Parts: sequence; structure tokens; C-alpha cells
Amino acid sequence: MNLRRADGPPLVIGHRGAAARAPENTRASLEAAVAAGADLVEFDVGPDLGLAHSPQERPADGLSLDDALAFLAPAGVGVHVDAKEPGYEAAILAALRRHGLEERAVVSTAFGSTTRRLAQLAPSLPRAIGYPHDRYRISRFSWPDALSRAGAGALRQAMPLRLPLLIRRSRANVLSLHHTLCSRAAVAASHRAGAPVLAWTVNDPAGVRRLSEAGVDAIVSDDPEMAREVLGTLSRP
Repeated sequence: MNLRRADGPPLVIGHRGAAARAPENTRASLEAAVAAGADLVEFDVGPDLGLAHSPQERPADGLSLDDALAFLAPAGVGVHVDAKEPGYEAAILAALRRHGLEERAVVSTAFGSTTRRLAQLAPSLPRAIGYPHDRYRISRFSWPDALSRAGAGALRQAMPLRLPLLIRRSRANVLSLHHTLCSRAAVAASHRAGAPVLAWTVNDPAGVRRLSEAGVDAIVSDDPEMAREVLGTLSRP
């Protein structure tokens, strides 16, 4: 799958399906993302190959990875699997291959050991290293709520220098970066390192517009319909 932005708008990735429209990581959420016209549908997968951000957050009507892929395969969308722990890379890859989705998939993780293992098992697979680790669900917050404004600014300024090393050490070929850390300089640095940028998680029109202008390649949103509508109003770059 080619994630690199060309002349058009960024791709839209439905976060945990379409978490603003239905309970995250459920069949209803995946259906909502497809109905919204998401280019890719993202969901979390744990070591048991069940869809959940953590074992404590497994939906009562939870899906397995095979369940999710069986639904998404005929829908024609891209598949974005977020591996929550290291150690089951081969099982994820085997499931993608069973459903004929390896060519339409990206696997993301916060663990360099996982991207390095995927590089060995499937060198051409898009494998995204996430920064920072979303252990405390920081995707639900924005600066200065999660951190101080000064601290956020300092971290944002450091990103262009940090990212090439992160990409190189992890053997990732895609960068999954929290939206507050995305800047033109950070995106340019990642592109020079050969990695498209996925910005997560953006749920307001102003954020979608800012990230499009920053040059990100894809925008992850709980509300992919909103993101698509906003991008549709923007002039081509």
C-alpha cells in the first residue's frame, strides 16, 4: 500500500473504526468507518488477537482479528492494524495473508521490536512506529491539557531531529505521530527519512485543516466522515 501523499488531500483513517459514531473496536464501529468513506480502517489488536485497546477494554461483543478482516476484505478499504504489545507479529501477518489483505494493510505499534520483526517477516509491508506511546490514551487530549504549553512546544521543536533516528532504529517505513507534534519541519524530516506521516487522533475541523497544510500523508480520526468533509472543502495543494 502506498501511503505517501501525492497531489491530493491526505488519506483518512477511521480510528478504532469510527469511535465517534459507535463503540470503538466493534463491528458497528468498523461498519460506520466504511460507511463514512474512510480510506483505511484502524483497530487495536491484543496478544489474544482480539480487538481491544487493552484487556480491560474488550467490548462485550468483541471481535477477533479474523472477524474484522473477514468483514473488511470485501469492503475494499485499507486495513490499519495497531499491535498493542510485541510478540505476535507473525500471527497478525498470517491473518492478513489468509484474507488477502497484505497489499492493503499497514501495521502500527509503539514498539521498535515489533517493527523490526515485521521488517524481517514482510519487508514490503508498511510498518508504522508510533510516537509517543499512547499508554495513557493521550490521543484523547491536546496541549496544554496533557502537558504544559512550554513542554509541548519544546518537544515539537525537537521532533525534526528525533524522528530520523527513531525511524532508523525501529526499521519502520511509516511514522505515526501524535497530531500535536506534527509540523511542517517534522513532516519534512520524516519524508527525508523515507517515511510517510500518519497524524493521530484528530477530531476537530481546525485540526484537520492544520494537518493538511503541514503536509501529513494521512489523518486518523474518530470521525472520518467529518475529516473527509473538511478535506473536501480545501483547495488542492
